[in-house]
Amino acid sequence: MNFLPDKPLTRKVLSVSSPAVAGLSSQMVVSVAETAMVGRLENTEVVLAALGLGLLAAWAITSFFSSMATGTHVLSARRFGEGNHSGAGDVLNNSLLLALLVGGICSVVGYFFSYQMLDFFASDPRVPEAGTEYMQWRFVGLGFFLVVVAYRGFFNGIGHTNVFMISAIIINLSNIILNYLLIFGKLGLPEMGLAGAGCASAVSNLIGCLFSVGVTFLPLYRKTYKYYEAIHVRRGIMTQIVSISAPVSFQNMLILLGFLVFVAITGTLGTLEQAGSQVVISALFMSFLPCFGFGIGAQTLVGQSLGSGHHLMARRYGFEAARLATYFTIILGALFILLPGMVIGMITNDPSVEQVARPILQLAGAAQIFYAAGIVLAHALQAAGATLYVMIIEVLTHWIVFLPVCYLFGVILGGGLLGAWLALPIYILSYTVLIYLKYKSDSWLQLKV
Repeated sequence: MNFLPDKPLTRKVLSVSSPAVAGLSSQMVVSVAETAMVGRLENTEVVLAALGLGLLAAWAITSFFSSMATGTHVLSARRFGEGNHSGAGDVLNNSLLLALLVGGICSVVGYFFSYQMLDFFASDPRVPEAGTEYMQWRFVGLGFFLVVVAYRGFFNGIGHTNVFMISAIIINLSNIILNYLLIFGKLGLPEMGLAGAGCASAVSNLIGCLFSVGVTFLPLYRKTYKYYEAIHVRRGIMTQIVSISAPVSFQNMLILLGFLVFVAITGTLGTLEQAGSQVVISALFMSFLPCFGFGIGAQTLVGQSLGSGHHLMARRYGFEAARLATYFTIILGALFILLPGMVIGMITNDPSVEQVARPILQLAGAAQIFYAAGIVLAHALQAAGATLYVMIIEVLTHWIVFLPVCYLFGVILGGGLLGAWLALPIYILSYTVLIYLKYKSDSWLQLKV
């Protein structure tokens, strides 16, 4: 993979990736803003630790099911590349049916077991008490979120990532505004504290759901893809969506569970250390989410190229998207390393938390540079149907490398918080190298979807 850009490919990748990057970047702003608002509540250490566990626990469960967007995305891109527009509409219909079924079940179960989930990973009993209501609200909004995810997979697959961008901006702007109003009790609304952040998330997902439904009634989409003309339950399509998405679902769930274990390990070092880790994780979303945007672009272009039989272009699109994402992480890495105080100051004004977070943010800033290529090329492999390989590599590097090394360096060898975070660059390098070697082999180009 050359480091210099290929201008024609760059323009195409940016045209598809930029809306997704913008949409996911707005989600990044929500994460930082939410942490910043919660970080100004009383008992900062406890509520930040509760927010960190609540976010990761909710995301671990929702990611398991929301990854059906990968199957929807891959199949829609293939059908679009083949010129089968009504087939892409069939994919959307069956994805929506799955979203409604799974969302209803998971919302109910998650709501009633929120405390137990947090209590399992928290070392301080004050943390689950502070975070339970927040997490319950997150589960209230889960069904709406999964419907949005189904629509997102469809629109990304047909290359209209601008719909995802607009939807994400609407959802995330609503979330930020509602966070402020409900956390602090403005404009006559109740002062809900941390729970207000969860309520804001649920309401904003409902708004996003209504927007996505409205877009599908535009003649441009309704007449071309014919999804609402006749809704048929097609077991074959559902099976394909699940078979493509299942490895991604397990992968995402195990990653986030792994980060929960990581946060729990830092919690054994102290509540202050756990709060500092949450600040750095929030900052890292500035890097990870835009990289996922480039991954969405790669997944769309690789999938469409494979559908139309252009294998060489599929390969080149993946490498170009990875190159552009790496440019982004280099810039952000410099910001984390050279101006850590400014980044941390956007999230919390607690001087003790800032002091703990500063050195690990600099370490993470250097490590995340190499993660971009791994994220993007993994998405490209998933577009070809190699979701099982990506899952295996992610699980092995996360659970066999990252977490044991974290515990070894941080707890057993007495390295403290910085020692625990030293596991991050080791994990990132091993993951990216293994994904790159698979992509470079070209064995994935012949997979059938």
